[in-house]
Amino acid sequence: MTHANLLRRIVVIALGLALTTGGYAQQPPHSAKVAAKTTAKSAVPTFKPGLEPRAVDILKAACARLAAARSMSFTAVVSYESPSRLGTPLVYSTRSEVVMQRPDKLRVVTLDDGPASDFYYDGKTMTAVAPAEKLVAVADAPPTIDAALQAAFDSGAIYFPFTDVIVADPYKDIADGLTTAFYIGQSKVVGATTTDMVAYVTGGVFVQIWIGAEDKLPRRIYAIYLNDRLRLRHVLELSDWQLDRPVAADAFTAPDISGAARIAFARPDATDAPGMKPPPKALHHKVQ
Repeated sequence: MTHANLLRRIVVIALGLALTTGGYAQQPPHSAKVAAKTTAKSAVPTFKPGLEPRAVDILKAACARLAAARSMSFTAVVSYESPSRLGTPLVYSTRSEVVMQRPDKLRVVTLDDGPASDFYYDGKTMTAVAPAEKLVAVADAPPTIDAALQAAFDSGAIYFPFTDVIVADPYKDIADGLTTAFYIGQSKVVGATTTDMVAYVTGGVFVQIWIGAEDKLPRRIYAIYLNDRLRLRHVLELSDWQLDRPVAADAFTAPDISGAARIAFARPDATDAPGMKPPPKALHHKVQ
């Protein structure tokens, strides 16, 4: 394309934008506006909430792949919004390196936009470590990952937004309260692979999920709590998946904590700032 042709094209695009974005552009008469709105409305079918079989099948396939894994490791990056003093939200992030082995082993090492934290569960005890502050809390734990996650939340308000990825039956937590599910299409942008996009509503949370079309592993989960008047957004990115790889025997043992101060394995003050906390009745998933 010559310089002159390129210039003409830029001018045409600029004029087109001017005519479609208002300003001094001539506006269509009122009757034309009404006709356009009426046509647009009639062209868009009314959406009826329900469970689209294709969407449900994709969710079930992903959950089955996760449930079948005897061990897994992955990286979870969570970005969540929290209200600022101006009212508009700020975005904070955490990055967790996760290793799990069924039925009773879990390690989560987390870097935060705030204090870092480590969590170790070996089937008998769970240990929470604040490395920078040199603090450690240790408590007896039940014999399964699911029960240990519940105990960690109940006793210490410890919650992981990727919980539903590692529980024994991931689909059960989605199916509980599932009212809407529909297939959106495919993406070749997320997770450096082709993903199937599904949207669903469960337990009062709107979720859009990107699932690998071939490997059935989730790559991104986007969620909004429908009862949140601010409609704050929460995004979970999952990468570096490794399933059924051998795990070192000492992978779930906390490092030497002899110099750390012992604190109670207890919930923090109830007035802590909102964000990344599950709703009252739901520990699992919902990407908070």
